[in-house]
Amino acid sequence: MKVKGNHVILALVSLVLGYMIAFSYHLTERVNEKAPKTNKQWERNISLRNQIINEQERNRELQKELNKKQEKVLEFEKELSKEATVYANLAEDTEKYRMFLGKVKVNGKGVEVTLADGDYNPLEENANNYIVHEHHVFKVINELYISGASAVAINGQRLSHNSYINCNGPVITVDGFQHPAPFVITAIGDPEILSSALNLAGGVTDQLVNDNIIVTLATNENITLDPILGN
Repeated sequence: MKVKGNHVILALVSLVLGYMIAFSYHLTERVNEKAPKTNKQWERNISLRNQIINEQERNRELQKELNKKQEKVLEFEKELSKEATVYANLAEDTEKYRMFLGKVKVNGKGVEVTLADGDYNPLEENANNYIVHEHHVFKVINELYISGASAVAINGQRLSHNSYINCNGPVITVDGFQHPAPFVITAIGDPEILSSALNLAGGVTDQLVNDNIIVTLATNENITLDPILGN
């Protein structure tokens, strides 16, 4: 019984000692976890931190460079926009010049002015006093151009910047082609402006009527004038 008692005591002592050893081991592990890092670990952390700082500074430099590039792109876009506007204006002017030169077919609103010889008067000795002459045609054409007509034709023949008109008795010659009366002068432009200009009191229409010329004026919403054909 004494031997057995000693064994029990020894077992209890061993159990307590084992527990103390295990507790001491766990405590040591926890302390090690909270222990300060070694110099190598600190150096590694500092190196990584410095790399991050360098990358952030590099990103800021790249951002500044990107902003400068974007400003240059905006300047280029503004210049291109100005050039595009200039080119558009040049293209528009070119189209107008082609229209005035009669190089292209044109279509639009306008007016038709018909000039016909006056009624025959047996008491009138001079027949020239009631027929349409070139100066009558010139008056109408000049008034139309002054009022903004973009294209003009006589009996369907397109006029250009260097067209000429001659009178030869009852016919007129336009750029070498003869046309008998009545003469239909067609013009593309604002119908209201062109009509108002021709019908001014004491203007072209009144002057023609005083010369015994029969004048007929009509507006047209769809006039087409073909280009001038070269020789």
